[in-house]
Amino acid sequence: MQTGQTIRLSLPSKGRLESDTLDFLSESGLRVFKPNPRQYEAHVPSLPDLGIIFQRPGDIVVSVRQGSIDFGITGMDVIEEKRGPNGDLLILHDALGFGYCSLTLAVPEEWGEVTDLPSLQNYSARLERPLRVATKFPNLTERFLTQKGIPHSLIFAEGTLETAPTIGYADVISDLVSSGQTLKDNRLRALPGGVIQPSQAALIANRKALQTNPKALEMARRLLEYIEAHLRAEENLLVIANMRGASPEAIAQKTREAATRRLAQKKATPHHGWMRILRSLAGLTGRSHFRGGKG
Repeated sequence: MQTGQTIRLSLPSKGRLESDTLDFLSESGLRVFKPNPRQYEAHVPSLPDLGIIFQRPGDIVVSVRQGSIDFGITGMDVIEEKRGPNGDLLILHDALGFGYCSLTLAVPEEWGEVTDLPSLQNYSARLERPLRVATKFPNLTERFLTQKGIPHSLIFAEGTLETAPTIGYADVISDLVSSGQTLKDNRLRALPGGVIQPSQAALIANRKALQTNPKALEMARRLLEYIEAHLRAEENLLVIANMRGASPEAIAQKTREAATRRLAQKKATPHHGWMRILRSLAGLTGRSHFRGGKG
């Protein structure tokens, strides 16, 4: 990290979220330069005033909330779990488009009668004790179960949760689920209606830093510009092709028939019966730009 940097962005330090974050930033024009993979500091050549720190996902939230770090990228699951009640943490962008998962209640496969939250309520009501729920997200899980009126006791665990019902120290678990394969491998299933917190990667900032530090506010603007430009570009598909046709109108008709999209613009110069089509498909809106060219 270069000297003199006063603004810092914290990124996940390991696992799939780290690699996906680095790929996302690189695709956004914000390549992170980390000469030594064992170092926990780096920098972004395109933003020389920005320093990079690598931390665990939960520590990113705490650091940004406390103000020791200005910005962070991590999952909405840990953001909502650790953001605190005082509003010191500000979410700048809550949908970066990667790191998808959800904090979800999972029950043993053998609980055939438990198919949704109401049936879980009925099942727990027949127990002579509160439902035991193992989780790494006590705040979100507590809030959810209380809102749903399910008597419970939380068991905070740092290790593998999927084995908790088999071992016997918990009845169900509240854990992050992506594909659901790990649940199946451990004879568990996600409970329909039991999603506690949908999650994907998000950009967060320290509110006070933005209010009191003009450099931090300017950096927030620049980060969002890079990110928004990349996300908008991902929604566009560019197709270039040569098509034979007597006129731009004839080619437009072929294009409509093939893609069932309305042409917004058309302009071309014929060249030996060939037209060069530059077609930009943005979302559900089709726009075709024609120009003459050799095949």
